[in-house]
Amino acid sequence: MAFLIPLLAALSQASSVTLDKVILGMRRVDFRDYTGVSFPLLFVITLAAYLLLRPPFEPELLMGSFGLFLAASAGLMIITNILYYRALDRDQLGEIETFALLAGIPTIVVTSILFADERNPAVLIPALVAAGAVAWSHWERRHFAIARSTLPFFLWALAAAPLQAALIKVLLAAWHPVSLELVRSALAAAVFAILYGRAARTISAKTFWALVITNVLSAIAWLLLYTSYQRSGIVYSALLFSLQPLLVYAAALVVLKERFAWKKVLAFHVVIMAIAVAEILRRY
Repeated sequence: MAFLIPLLAALSQASSVTLDKVILGMRRVDFRDYTGVSFPLLFVITLAAYLLLRPPFEPELLMGSFGLFLAASAGLMIITNILYYRALDRDQLGEIETFALLAGIPTIVVTSILFADERNPAVLIPALVAAGAVAWSHWERRHFAIARSTLPFFLWALAAAPLQAALIKVLLAAWHPVSLELVRSALAAAVFAILYGRAARTISAKTFWALVITNVLSAIAWLLLYTSYQRSGIVYSALLFSLQPLLVYAAALVVLKERFAWKKVLAFHVVIMAIAVAEILRRY
């Protein structure tokens, strides 16, 4: 039943991201307001999960090479989210999410090169096929259709995602997923509170509770995904999590009335088939 963990993560994150776009479309809410409130909330929610589950927490892991890896991971997380929510504030939801998945291709390749346990062809090949299908769904007239406001996020994600995945895998060799995310979210909350805390003071009560819901969903998604990283590996988890942007695209069609694109529907079916093939091959 290992496949259920990344699938539930994909569903939770797709729900969260769809709600994020709705929130950013509300009156007087931009990416500064969103991040200034959202990341402190994410820390509080993760802290609640930590207090409920009581996973191991070893302070010595905050020192030495693990401490440096943790700081680097948090830094990448902060920059990625600034660029991501800036792009999400200005571009269509379906576009942002499928571009985010393109970073899965270098992530899968680099991870399989660096870590011997990630080189299972039964998973690696379907994962590359799934990521490639999503890339193809954005190929129009001999180039990728990318909005100017989205380009910085896209280029950063291609470079940073493989490094982030490698750092997370190394950290999860010693950290419990909940404890790791508690520290990372604490660092991100401190930075975003300093950067955008003042901008967030105009958030209404209605928007605040919407932010609570979306961050509960997001916290569930990332904790499940990192649990899957630890138990099943990054390549397998990335394969199943590749459903997430396609679920978001489906929600964007229904909820936000975004433009229908047949290539993305076909990519969705390719991803489903790739997951099925990987599951069958892993059992033999």
